[in-house]
Amino acid sequence: MQHAVGSPLPPPHQPGHGPAVGWSPAAQHPGPHHPGAHPGAHPGSAPAGAPQGPVPVGPPPGFAGAPTGPHAPHPPGHAPAPHHTVPHHAPAPPPTPDTTGHVQLPPGGPVPMPSAPPTAGTPDPTSTTLAVLLIGPAGAGKTSVAKYWADHRRVPTAHISLDDVREWVRSGFADPQSGWNDHSEAQYRLARRTCGFAARNFLANNISCILDDAVFPDRPVVGLGGWKRHVGPGLLPVVLLPGLEIVLERNAERSGNRRLTDEEVARIHGRMAGWYGSGLPIIDNSQLDVPQTARVLDDVLARSIASPPQW
Repeated sequence: MQHAVGSPLPPPHQPGHGPAVGWSPAAQHPGPHHPGAHPGAHPGSAPAGAPQGPVPVGPPPGFAGAPTGPHAPHPPGHAPAPHHTVPHHAPAPPPTPDTTGHVQLPPGGPVPMPSAPPTAGTPDPTSTTLAVLLIGPAGAGKTSVAKYWADHRRVPTAHISLDDVREWVRSGFADPQSGWNDHSEAQYRLARRTCGFAARNFLANNISCILDDAVFPDRPVVGLGGWKRHVGPGLLPVVLLPGLEIVLERNAERSGNRRLTDEEVARIHGRMAGWYGSGLPIIDNSQLDVPQTARVLDDVLARSIASPPQW
């Protein structure tokens, strides 16, 4: 906490702490004035240049012979002592509004498009601060690839899964498998906005971020527009789209509400085919394991940094 400085009052005394450094009670509450004494000098000490010897002490105040004016006369041959004032310091500037402790808050504007380094050659996505959106149907391996990619980068990287954030709602969770309605759409929008703020917060502190979501090319509500609005045009979308047989096999290995029916998986996979021809990079990881897919993702991101996709 910052306090104003320059006040002539003493700082508050706190239990367990001694007097504040630099604070002189005698300077603020002087004792009886002694004629000829230099300000701040100990009573009875001779001023500079005065002959050494005992200093005569006058009668105490209130008795005959004591000076009666507001100021005692100065001894002959001595100039009046200069008047010292307490220096006033400029008030400390208020705390910067865009920081909280040591954590940089996200900027007000969206995340800009990452720029390629000035050096010649292909940009290195493993050492660049990036915001990546991994898109794909259920069973495409989005979350597994995103976690592996974030774990093996040379710079700090966070992973945010929209499904995980959406399931933060415990009581009253609107499961999309029970039907897409206004309630589930509202919770989806809230989760996406939360993911966007978290991504900008990480990026403001030089931490890359990879997000994953089943973004449909033919449904604006769960389309790229919301991600671009909440994160910014610097978000790099990449589509994972293996064959239908692969996503059916991977979906069968799931449990809980993450496992869908085969009919639902086939329907989602068919709609994801609309990303072909969209201009977004697409990775067919049907024959690739997670580490291989992550390496291909690095190659795709290097091209996206050098020539950002239009979306």
